[in-house]
Amino acid sequence: MIKVISFGEALVDMLSSRVGEDQSEHSGSVNERFTKFPGGAPANVAAAIGKLGGYSYFAGKVGADMFGDFLIESLEALDVRTDYVKQTSEAKTALAFVSLDSTGERSFEFYRGPSADLLFTPNEFQPEWFNGQGIFHFCSNTLTEPGILEATQAGLEKARAAGWLVSFDMNLRNNLWPKGTDAFAPVWACVEQADLVKLSTEELTFLCRDKNETEVLQRILNSGASLVLVTDGEKPLRYFTPCHYGSIEPRNVQMVDSTAAGDAFIGGLLYQLSDRDITAANLKALGEDPEKLDDILTFASACGAHAVTHAGAFTSLPNLEEVSAYLS
Repeated sequence: MIKVISFGEALVDMLSSRVGEDQSEHSGSVNERFTKFPGGAPANVAAAIGKLGGYSYFAGKVGADMFGDFLIESLEALDVRTDYVKQTSEAKTALAFVSLDSTGERSFEFYRGPSADLLFTPNEFQPEWFNGQGIFHFCSNTLTEPGILEATQAGLEKARAAGWLVSFDMNLRNNLWPKGTDAFAPVWACVEQADLVKLSTEELTFLCRDKNETEVLQRILNSGASLVLVTDGEKPLRYFTPCHYGSIEPRNVQMVDSTAAGDAFIGGLLYQLSDRDITAANLKALGEDPEKLDDILTFASACGAHAVTHAGAFTSLPNLEEVSAYLS
């Protein structure tokens, strides 16, 4: 089993007590309650890997406050190594207020800038973190400000120099980008340095602009990606490799909360790659073995299916026994 570092934001999801209700009916009410849950896309991925029994690290920065302490404790409770987590008194831990509609689809209101996760610096990535084989995973939420963009690029460069497999989940949140900022160029710069790219159908559309889907997928593969994944909620997962493409039919479940669906999926996938010692050097060979790749993606899909049937992020993630129950 090889090491996985998930880098980026750990934040607190404040989940509304009015899940599934028509928010307009409560205009002016003061009785709404919010419950804290640990979250943040890369932190969710680290937690997913840890709960499955993987070799999981989270790298990022939280505040030296009650929410930062809560996040570190929550990560450690799921067997995530927190050696690479920094705490700062210069800013507070980020918060995300989450509302869900009657189908479990979520909307976010972020309280992030300035927040502690944006203060991680390039020199806080240590060379010894990248000893041996490993996987470096990140999302686009660490591209939104110049400082954290520079830090992300530093981590990405160290991972690539060490020969690590680079995993990029676009996970685009437009409301995190400063007004007037175009995410297109920095996102593409990361896509073109990744071995594994995960996109939603909406994110693929964002990348297309004046190109069609086929052209954009081919551009990603030509840039060096060995595996591209396109998710579309309850619709089939599509995957593309330099020599093969296919789809996985997701399990039909009753959705409660979609918050961690994609993170549980990518966590399950990275757990499988780590457990099978899949590196940047041999990921392409995996794409030439459709049967093995289908097995891995079916496992990851089961992780996502489990997550949507439970509320919260960390609290929705499955262990190996629960994934096995879904697969059987």
